[in-house]
Amino acid sequence: MDTWVRFNAQSQAKERVIRAAQYACTLLGYTLQRGGATAELHKTVSQLEAHMSMTRKLLRLGNSVEALHAAKRAIHLSDSVLRLCLTISHLNRAMYFVCDNVLWAGKTGLISKLDQHKWSQRAFRYYLFALILNLTRDVYELRLLIECEGRYRASKAPSSPNPTLSADHLSAPSTPATAAWIRRQLDLLVTVLYSNPPLLLDLAKNGCDIFIPLDRLGIYPTGSGFVGACGLASSVLSILTMVHPWLKLKP
Repeated sequence: MDTWVRFNAQSQAKERVIRAAQYACTLLGYTLQRGGATAELHKTVSQLEAHMSMTRKLLRLGNSVEALHAAKRAIHLSDSVLRLCLTISHLNRAMYFVCDNVLWAGKTGLISKLDQHKWSQRAFRYYLFALILNLTRDVYELRLLIECEGRYRASKAPSSPNPTLSADHLSAPSTPATAAWIRRQLDLLVTVLYSNPPLLLDLAKNGCDIFIPLDRLGIYPTGSGFVGACGLASSVLSILTMVHPWLKLKP
């Protein structure tokens, strides 16, 4: 399995580049449609987008093995929240790739009379579940880091002689101090994200990606233009983490 994972990693970079190009075509098609471009030009861009989608499906064949391997590693994490979120997220990714492989086989004619819409919706549901768990993991790590930064600042601040005034600054404030408490929390949030680029990039990437299945499943329709922009942005961020591995959130 380790050999396959190393081999599969070589195709992931290509898949990310093609993904960026696919969503760039989605965004371009929306722009051309809004700009009143000819139907022939719009059709050409749509066909190019479809070809790139099929190429990505081909490159993703076998990705379910890598996802299962990642789930096997995540199940041994010491933090129970991270263990739960990452393990179930990787299992959902594995199911997404299985559905995607079946969909590819249906589109190429290897499986006849396949209900492509049903399998596409099923794949996007698994994709959505995986992204929700990824975002939950991001928020959990963000909360831990904010609490850590808050405790560090509290330890550096001069202690108050009045014990009633030295309450944990992370707790909800009284009404007169609400504005100051919000500013303090925002300052902690900015500081933590600025000092943790991997977490910031992962949060931004998952935040962009989640609009894709929400739109495809009809839960929160946003339109092809917004989906194209989100897909392009998340693809660029993914490529960035491959070019600079230190930007990839671990574990």
